Amino acid sequence: MGVIFNIWKKPPFLLFNPRSLLLFHRRRRLRPCRGQALQTLHLDIFDFLVSMTSSLRANTELSQCFASSVRPYDQKAYVTQQYPCKGTKNCFSKRFSLLRMAAGKVAARRTRNTSLISSMSKNNYGESADMADSLTYKDAGVDIDAGSELVKRIAKMAPGIGGFGGLFPLGDSYLVAGTDGVGTKLKLAFETGIHETIGIDLVAMSVNDIVTSGAKPLFFLDYFATSHLDVDLAEKVIKGIVDGCQQSDCVLLGGETAEMPDFYADGEYDLSGFAVGVVKKDSVIDGKNIVPGDVLIGLLSSGVHSNGFSLVRRVLSRSGLSLKDQLPGEAITLGEALMAPTVIYVKQVLDFISKGGVKGIAHITGGGFTDNIPRVFPKGLGAVIYKDSWEVPSVFKWIQEAGQIEDAEMRRTFNMGIGMVLVVSPEASLRILGDGNGAYTAYKIGEVAVGEGVRYG
Repeated sequence: MGVIFNIWKKPPFLLFNPRSLLLFHRRRRLRPCRGQALQTLHLDIFDFLVSMTSSLRANTELSQCFASSVRPYDQKAYVTQQYPCKGTKNCFSKRFSLLRMAAGKVAARRTRNTSLISSMSKNNYGESADMADSLTYKDAGVDIDAGSELVKRIAKMAPGIGGFGGLFPLGDSYLVAGTDGVGTKLKLAFETGIHETIGIDLVAMSVNDIVTSGAKPLFFLDYFATSHLDVDLAEKVIKGIVDGCQQSDCVLLGGETAEMPDFYADGEYDLSGFAVGVVKKDSVIDGKNIVPGDVLIGLLSSGVHSNGFSLVRRVLSRSGLSLKDQLPGEAITLGEALMAPTVIYVKQVLDFISKGGVKGIAHITGGGFTDNIPRVFPKGLGAVIYKDSWEVPSVFKWIQEAGQIEDAEMRRTFNMGIGMVLVVSPEASLRILGDGNGAYTAYKIGEVAVGEGVRYG
């Protein structure tokens, strides 16, 4: 694969010096941009793949993937020396299909009408629980109907989208790609001053998506945009990205910094991330073999992760509390609870897959259980979730109570304490639930049943 990349050789020690990493490893170009909130990152690997089309024109599988998907871009590509991150933790990605990383994410980021904990006649703030002013994701500015409509329109232009990761055929394997950001969780990072872990969130959202296909993450790229580059602040953010790559055992291959005067407020920035992994064609996890009676295994989240923060911020405003106030019932502040970095599930999930019996995997992001779990099922099948099969974290109980949010809205907006769901055979479920040895926490949260959708019982 060495011929694919333009490699600028840098001393390896630069990769582990955060300041050097920022200035040298990433080989960033700082320049004002004309009104573009995001810059398209063009990699030589896609130039290489495009060049193969002439010799592979007869391959219908490949030609499908190129339809409306690979377009030349006039910016120069840049990548860095390949240098594997070594770590002991875990990480993952989001939603895609056939090279185009586009629309699935729109649907999953948007959410409406759903929530988990039972309504109470009176909450801790003295408000009646049956008030008509219960908050929804749409109230917070996120319209799932508009997002769904956009997905439908994109699907007409780029057929095949909709998975958590986009699959691109290459020999006996698939490259699996994913892209994402961290949404308005960035607003809380600005308010709390916690910038060291937001990079972990960025990596997690992409690698957790691509691992749902059984892919091992290979490399990650990032995009950092700001009005005025604060090198010290950017260094903290990039350090978190490096940490996330170590957790997911992938390479931070490069990135882009865009300095855009007057575009962002002082001290603020935006982030995007891109992950690429690989899986053998005969090892893809695609849900096709799921049958009624298969078991749903839930892996615990660290909290809200990186979705639903528009609604969280609206709830926080209504509650009258600040990020420095204590989370009710816990010994941490609201800011600390809400900024907990997203769990990276890569190593854990790949270990489960290696032992057999894993048929489908759903990353629980925007859309919650309601929209994400059904995405892995064959037509005609759905899920029955066992109520009270895991302890819902206090932060979600506070969000629901303070915002007077209905159960259905909570379930469709937040992960409710379960960040990844595996659909496995009954035999595999016994092994997973019995072989944890304290290395991870997994729960049997439901089963596959006839009839589409997600039901609770």
